[in-house]
Amino acid sequence: MFGPPGRAYVYLVYGMHDCLNVVTEPEGRPAALLIRAVEPEEGIEAMRAAHVERELARRRMPVDDGTRARIAARLATEPSARVASGPGRVASAFGLDRSHTGLDLTAAESPIRIELSAEGSSSPLEIVTGPRVGVGYAAEPWRSMPWRFALRDSPAVSAPARPRT
Repeated sequence: MFGPPGRAYVYLVYGMHDCLNVVTEPEGRPAALLIRAVEPEEGIEAMRAAHVERELARRRMPVDDGTRARIAARLATEPSARVASGPGRVASAFGLDRSHTGLDLTAAESPIRIELSAEGSSSPLEIVTGPRVGVGYAAEPWRSMPWRFALRDSPAVSAPARPRT
């Protein structure tokens, strides 16, 4: 997270899920943006296959073809827009792990990159904000800061945060 902006910072959470962050500040200043969801435009079957491999790799018991087929069948029923809907699922769908930390996500030759999509959108994208997810332990004002960004009505994004009372 101390690297130059545009670099990947991948970390393990709960000892089981890799999560992708994009470094956002100059080198030496720790700041990054967690990628919580990706709405796939292509490569959906490859993402499903990557999920199968990640799930099989986490198992402690021998895996047979029946297990692989059951996992693949379950994942095939998911709506395409939800294949990378969640920070752990983003890393799984793209086959990312901590070895990808430092990858330049802005370089044309990078295997994983952030790009603007010019296809399929005739109007500007509407970005909405809300409080971050999973930081209920944080003190105010940090718990309620509107540091969660999403595309309005994207099926890949989890439901908007409920107002706090």
